Amino acid sequence: MDLRPRQRTPFSGFTKDESERMEHFLKDAADRSFDRDFCKKLAGLFNRSKGRAGKPVVKWIEVHNWFQKRQQNYLSEDASADAARKLTPSPEAGALIKKSENSQMPKDEEVPDVSKLEFEARSPKDGAWYDIETFLAHRMLDSGEGEVRVRYVGFGPEEDEWVNVIKSVRERSVSLEHSECHKVRVGDIVLCFQERKDVARYYEAEVVGIERRLHDIRGCRCLFTIRYTHDKIEEKVRLRRLCFRPSILGVSGKP
Repeated sequence: MDLRPRQRTPFSGFTKDESERMEHFLKDAADRSFDRDFCKKLAGLFNRSKGRAGKPVVKWIEVHNWFQKRQQNYLSEDASADAARKLTPSPEAGALIKKSENSQMPKDEEVPDVSKLEFEARSPKDGAWYDIETFLAHRMLDSGEGEVRVRYVGFGPEEDEWVNVIKSVRERSVSLEHSECHKVRVGDIVLCFQERKDVARYYEAEVVGIERRLHDIRGCRCLFTIRYTHDKIEEKVRLRRLCFRPSILGVSGKP
């Protein structure tokens, strides 16, 4: 079985804001040495941010490795072209995505501008969902279905994949505030962060039960029983491990 590197560690990639902040540091000081102390401080800042709520802890070595890899490639990159396409599909890929979304939406519902959205994709290797950093290319299969080649947040070119536009690309799922737990209903399809001894990834699951509890100083204490779609295993989890489709909950995909 072809395992992704992420399976060896709970870390699941940097968020968009984290990546942009590191890019800012890198471009402002391309010749700087990002030492252990600096990476520890930055990792601590990320772990305390609101955007990392419900996500795995960032270790300093992951920050260090990111800078090291980017510094090695920095001089050979066309920074302006890279920035222009980050989180924005090429016109052709965007058209494929818009077409697929339009075919599944009511006729009187407005199709969103894909250039302003963030996306996630289901990997054909492991069936888990990952945030998309960049749309690289597009193609049409003999069957008439469209595919796009994507790069995942926190991964390099060696992990780029072709994914089916209709079946495996969608608007990025979002987390909820503790006070929004009432929006979750039995039957909702969610992404749940599954943690195993050697696996830590976001898998699709169904909410099959909810134990409503009084919130305390720590926030939501409700328990959600979910059943993973891929292996039918059930477990009880807190709200922080769940992400939800914006279209289902009526929330914005933007942080």
